[in-house]
Amino acid sequence: MSESRNASIIPFEPPNSDENPAARIALAEAVRMAEALIFASAEPISEKQLAVRLPEGTDMGAVMADLQRIYAKRGVSLVHVGEGWAFRTAGDLAFLMSRDTIQQKKLSRAALEVLAIIAYHQPATRAEIEDVRGVETSKGTLDTLLETEWVRMRGRRRTPGRPVTYGTTEKFLDHFQLEEIRDLPGMEELKGAGLLSTRMPSNFSMPTPMSDPDEMAEDEDPLTDIDLEELGLLTPRVEDD
Repeated sequence: MSESRNASIIPFEPPNSDENPAARIALAEAVRMAEALIFASAEPISEKQLAVRLPEGTDMGAVMADLQRIYAKRGVSLVHVGEGWAFRTAGDLAFLMSRDTIQQKKLSRAALEVLAIIAYHQPATRAEIEDVRGVETSKGTLDTLLETEWVRMRGRRRTPGRPVTYGTTEKFLDHFQLEEIRDLPGMEELKGAGLLSTRMPSNFSMPTPMSDPDEMAEDEDPLTDIDLEELGLLTPRVEDD
């Protein structure tokens, strides 16, 4: 009788769909597929891109959460870079890669300052960058940043002369291990990292970065094919005779 009474007070738990063997197998297979796609991609890959290749109806949130959990304590971590996902060496093991890492051309202090200003003030024109720094910015400095692919020409300002506007790229986020542009550090951290000079003007301040750097500003137009040709970013079209 006592055993019967003890058994009767065990609370009833409804079956959990997560414990469905078929559902577990489907999730595990989707996780494997996502893992393979991210591993094979040279660039961070978005959830939308993954969803197209995974079985229809796949719960992408569950897939990415499970994959992150799997790699949480491994030598490689799954990180969110902008709108995409990528595998990166675990932060505490980065020192192991130092001997094999190809060092990029060291940026000048001027280039670092311009990079920081673009990151916080984007979209920013060359004149606006110079206004913030208080000194002239050479074309070579901007060219160097464009070559690193951390900065891109993003549009034209709707002002006389239609100056080109500059902004950061996903490679910038990836290099500095930022999930989104709003994760940028404060001014004191930038100075400590050497991204800002201590000689910056006393009235210099860092604005709050725009929430979505891919969106056009109200006074900005996207670059057209004609703009790209003028800027040397697109091969001129050859018309047939």
